[in-house]
Amino acid sequence: MSKSFINEVQSRRTFAIISHPDAGKTTLTEKLLLFGGAIRDAGTVKGKKTGKYATSDWMEIEKQRGISVTSSVMQFDYDDARVNILDTPGHQDFSEDTYRTLMAVDSAVMIIDSAKGIEEQTLKLFKVCRLRGIPIFTFINKLDRDGRPPLELLAELEEVMGIESYPMNWPIGMGKEFLGIYDRFHNRIEQFRVDESERFIELNDEGEIEEDHPMKQNALYDQTLEEIMLLNEAGNEFSRKRIADGELTPVFFGSALTNFGVQTFLETYLQFAPSPQPRESTNGKIDPLSENFSGFIFKIQANMNPAHRDRIAFLRICSGKFERGMTVNLPRTGKQLKLAQSTQFMADDRSTVNEAVSGDIIGLYDTGTYQIGDTLTSGKDSFQYEKLPQFTPELFVRVTAKNVMKQKHFHKGIEQLVQEGAIQLYKTVKWEEILLGAVGQLQFEVFEHRMKNEYNVDVVLERQGSKIARWVENENINESLSSSRSLLVNDRYGNKVFLFENDFALRWFQEKNPDIKLYNPMDSSS
Repeated sequence: MSKSFINEVQSRRTFAIISHPDAGKTTLTEKLLLFGGAIRDAGTVKGKKTGKYATSDWMEIEKQRGISVTSSVMQFDYDDARVNILDTPGHQDFSEDTYRTLMAVDSAVMIIDSAKGIEEQTLKLFKVCRLRGIPIFTFINKLDRDGRPPLELLAELEEVMGIESYPMNWPIGMGKEFLGIYDRFHNRIEQFRVDESERFIELNDEGEIEEDHPMKQNALYDQTLEEIMLLNEAGNEFSRKRIADGELTPVFFGSALTNFGVQTFLETYLQFAPSPQPRESTNGKIDPLSENFSGFIFKIQANMNPAHRDRIAFLRICSGKFERGMTVNLPRTGKQLKLAQSTQFMADDRSTVNEAVSGDIIGLYDTGTYQIGDTLTSGKDSFQYEKLPQFTPELFVRVTAKNVMKQKHFHKGIEQLVQEGAIQLYKTVKWEEILLGAVGQLQFEVFEHRMKNEYNVDVVLERQGSKIARWVENENINESLSSSRSLLVNDRYGNKVFLFENDFALRWFQEKNPDIKLYNPMDSSS
């Protein structure tokens, strides 16, 4: 194992950005890319007026609605680190994509709106990170607007999230009176909206401004010093180990929109964020510094280039070195594959990648070979990484093509979009009518939009309402058990599934048919 390989792996920082919708997640991503030199001009998410769109929101529907509906992957170099950012959807209807993405990272950056505090989706995603022991870094955003008092935000963070916090910096005022941040970690003040030459004020050993600086006359500066004294005396102690264990979250204040505090955050984050970590597998923990290549597919995306009808499987490399053209094992099928076409991402811009190491995310061109959750290994190794979460859909629609002459495009579109894992495909046992299941209504709207724009097929969606889906363990099921209240369908793998109208219908069915074993796959993957 060469020293250069070890250095390469240890320079990787792979993280997801999580938050409630509209907390500024994609805007922060843009600014980080700007510092990394990956883009020259940061777009904003709500870019209709300017004609600029966020680099990470490449899908047409994202540009129209100003939301992220799919995780994007972006890579850039900063100082001596190679950074892989995964910008995730904030909308709860796309939680499944976000949950799977969190399996592919080594740390997470949680963004909180300073006016709104902890919001529902942020809390859900935070719990997933805690469950997995992922180190969490917190960026409290929108300090250029009036928000809640920082001490109140900190108290809410600790009480609601159940994690201790350590403010790396502290705001001096907010909204129209926002003067900057008191940087506890670097012992300096970073001023807001001043010339670059005046941006930093160094502090003395007592943590105060030494010279006769105008800020000393400001009451907000005095108030900040009092709050800093309180944090020093009564706040949590800084601990690199507790950050790594996910027990302490470093907190940064700033404004992504005005690009304030972002560079300070990035530079400090890179110091404390973990390099690639060992991963659980059927062979025990796999060391990222192991020479044998391995990784897993956590996402499949169709039509990143609609002109070529391509499909990309996103691979998190967990150990060893990827080399283009290498032969790998796919343990699920027992077959070997040659990885001839591979790519790295700057949102939808991509370039061929010849080499990559543990911690990197690469894209493999997929002709239908891969499934979400697939493990790839090299040499004689054959093991599987832990299962990715699979959500049980709650909402269902019946889907047909408006134009019967477009059946070929209709089936091709459904086949490809279903493989991304956001919507699930079912067919009724008797008539093979196509049903789609999803965890949220917005998934169906995105499906309808993409079928029209990417496959040129108008679809008719008939709502079936919410259902309780339960898979069947028994091999032989009498089809006469299917009814409107307990509809029997096949999933895309040919497994039998009952869709129950409600809890009562489920209980009634179980009482009448005690020999039929039902299960929820979510129970085994959570």
